[in-house]
Amino acid sequence: MGPLQGITVIEMAGIGPTPFAGMALADLGAKVILIERKHASNNAAAGLDQRGSNLFHRGKQALALDLKQPESVPLVRQLLAQADVLIEGFRPGVMERLGLGPDIALGINPKLIYGRLTGYGQTGPLAQMAGHEPNYTGLSGALYYGGRPAQGAQPRHAPSAPLTSMGDVGGGSMVLIMGILSALLHVKNGGPGQVIDSAISDGSAYISTLMWSLKQIGHIDSEFGHGWADGAAPWNQTYCCADGRYVAVCALEPQFYQALLQGLQLNDDPLLQQQWDRRHWSAATARLSALFASQPQAHWCDRFAGTDACLGPVLDFEQAQAHPHNQARGTFVSPNGVSQPAPAPQFSATPTQAGTIPQHGQHNQAILAQLGLTPAEIAALQQQGVC
Repeated sequence: MGPLQGITVIEMAGIGPTPFAGMALADLGAKVILIERKHASNNAAAGLDQRGSNLFHRGKQALALDLKQPESVPLVRQLLAQADVLIEGFRPGVMERLGLGPDIALGINPKLIYGRLTGYGQTGPLAQMAGHEPNYTGLSGALYYGGRPAQGAQPRHAPSAPLTSMGDVGGGSMVLIMGILSALLHVKNGGPGQVIDSAISDGSAYISTLMWSLKQIGHIDSEFGHGWADGAAPWNQTYCCADGRYVAVCALEPQFYQALLQGLQLNDDPLLQQQWDRRHWSAATARLSALFASQPQAHWCDRFAGTDACLGPVLDFEQAQAHPHNQARGTFVSPNGVSQPAPAPQFSATPTQAGTIPQHGQHNQAILAQLGLTPAEIAALQQQGVC
């Protein structure tokens, strides 16, 4: 199933953006072999590798190896000789110390795509530093515009963005996947394999290019909170409703703005007559805040249903699963009773589906047998604690 059927990916187990990239490639039909630790790491973040809830492992084959034992390295090299792609998210130098660096891997398989995903990249002053999503997006400049102006003494709310969406997944996993698919096409057209150095800080800067364009034409000011794109405009806000739930409004184009005013019955309100008059934005935002707070979320969603006012609900995960639009499109699925987002996008000729989550080391026997190891050799490796 899926357009990547026939592609084999080796994923070195990690957390966050690298496993997401492996999951997405598996969703698209690739055979993804997850090489995971034989023994859990004491330094892993608490609860992030609970097997039944780790959706990033769906659709993969699991091979548990102790990479500290030298006997495990030839097994990985054999897999690389047969693979199309390797993805890893270790700090720079770790794969080299394991004897699995790019020079060795590409020497074994010149057509291999060697995907490296880290926070700060393989080179540069910060390459060896630890970090997480906000560190990388903060460095890139992308996080700065994630806040909103605050009311009262504080000049603004602290910059924030939805956890992992912009950095780890957007600037990390998705940019890496774009690189992998591009490199696969290059190989298909007769080119050699290559190393992809994908840094989340680079990627989050790259995907903020639209924000850079808005800054160039004056829609984002150097001083935060004066432009429409960084939270000053009344027609680009989230508003709290009477039931404590929110609606999101982004009526940017003139015809959409007029639809918003018409739905709110504010066509004649002097504060709102000139959409781009910044002098009235603060007062207009307060006016709309009071209006939206007078009715529950459902009231406003019902009123604007079928209009072009660019107004919709801000939903939590449970509400999102129950929304009729998401149900009609199959946006969420529940294989084996575990709710999760469905693979995206949707393909007409090569449909995709969410795979099951393998048990730890579930495919050890099958994968090693495919490498040509006999049952006695596999048993010996197990006795040594290699697998």
